[in-house]
Amino acid sequence: MGSFETDAAQSSPLLRPLSVAKRREELYSEARDMVADLAGWTLVRSDDAALVLQCERKGGLFGGTARIMLRVEGPEGIPSATIHVRSETSGLFARDRANVREFLEPFTRRVGL
Repeated sequence: MGSFETDAAQSSPLLRPLSVAKRREELYSEARDMVADLAGWTLVRSDDAALVLQCERKGGLFGGTARIMLRVEGPEGIPSATIHVRSETSGLFARDRANVREFLEPFTRRVGL
């Protein structure tokens, strides 16, 4: 089983937590909408109070199941929020960094950065 979580020390912006000038509830709503638009990914669980989404995609025999957790944080009522992405994959060919990029690349465009 492999895993990867966005980290501020990463050289690629698509592997770092994404901070935007939006309220945390707005960023969470955008993330939920984005999951619905990603081919192959399904929303498994959402915790609207904690601003956490859990998604998964079946990868077959060798790819295993990929799970992504999206967590939004930021001060209440202030337009400054950050989304953290964590990917875990069971299977022989973990693609955790690619899974994080697969979400963050179109999401960055979606939120206007």
